[in-house]
Amino acid sequence: MKHLYGVTTAMVTPFDRNGQVDLEKAAGLTEFLISKGVHCLYPLGTTGEMVRLSVSERKAVAETVVKTAAGRVTVFIHVGAVTLEDTIELAQHAHSIGADGIGVVTPIFLGANDREMEQYFASVASSIPGDFPMYLYNIPQCAANDLKTEVAQRLAERFKNVIGIKYSYPDFLRTAEYLGINDGHFSVMHGTDRLFLASLAMGCDGTVSGVSCVYPEPFVALYQAFQEKDLEKARQLQKVAVKYCETLRNGSNMSYFKEALKMRGVDVGYMRAPQLDLTPEEKMQLQNRLNELNNETRDIQA
Repeated sequence: MKHLYGVTTAMVTPFDRNGQVDLEKAAGLTEFLISKGVHCLYPLGTTGEMVRLSVSERKAVAETVVKTAAGRVTVFIHVGAVTLEDTIELAQHAHSIGADGIGVVTPIFLGANDREMEQYFASVASSIPGDFPMYLYNIPQCAANDLKTEVAQRLAERFKNVIGIKYSYPDFLRTAEYLGINDGHFSVMHGTDRLFLASLAMGCDGTVSGVSCVYPEPFVALYQAFQEKDLEKARQLQKVAVKYCETLRNGSNMSYFKEALKMRGVDVGYMRAPQLDLTPEEKMQLQNRLNELNNETRDIQA
């Protein structure tokens, strides 16, 4: 079974001026990311504004990314939704269109206890073929539920297709626990872009990074430097990546991602209400800071 690794880019979802999904721009973003050397694509997660999309819209985006990628990179579709029924429908759809696997966030907003979360993931894992890989996804600061290590361990023991977890909270003690699941034979992807190098050093397979959707270059170069055991270069590149993370608000507002991509010549459209696009003043401030940052870091990234 394929697994996520390296720079796995969490993709934004493009909308047109009327708030409709723009599939042509989604295809263009896919091509841009592949051209920059990212290793895997992860559409329709938090960065992809999943909770603002209908099931049919999510299917259309998933189909577009898979078709455009055409096997050149690994594509895992995030399918977690508000209801179990929608999650299963999206999981089965991802398999039917030839995706390499899926990610599934914990139940969101309303509280769920350990028994409920285990049953939720078990229902999804058993609804798809046993050789179709699935990552658990824990982002407690957004989802309002935290997936404990022992629950993930039980799921990994029960279902051979539960092969890993995406963990998007900066707790390295928990990360170390996840890395011990199945005696270390469990893929852990960290979602905290600013800790990419540290997570690699711990033994994580890579990052699921939203900022790499806009500036993949420092992340890809960092991973390569780490693979080549050039720790000093990797440290320098991590500092570069952190500066881009901070400039782009660490993914707290996707309008910064979309505007910065436009500034790079990659049009990914607009925000969907209730979120708004940046004001002209905010755009100017962002452009000025990115110009400074690009000049500051050009030699390091060369």
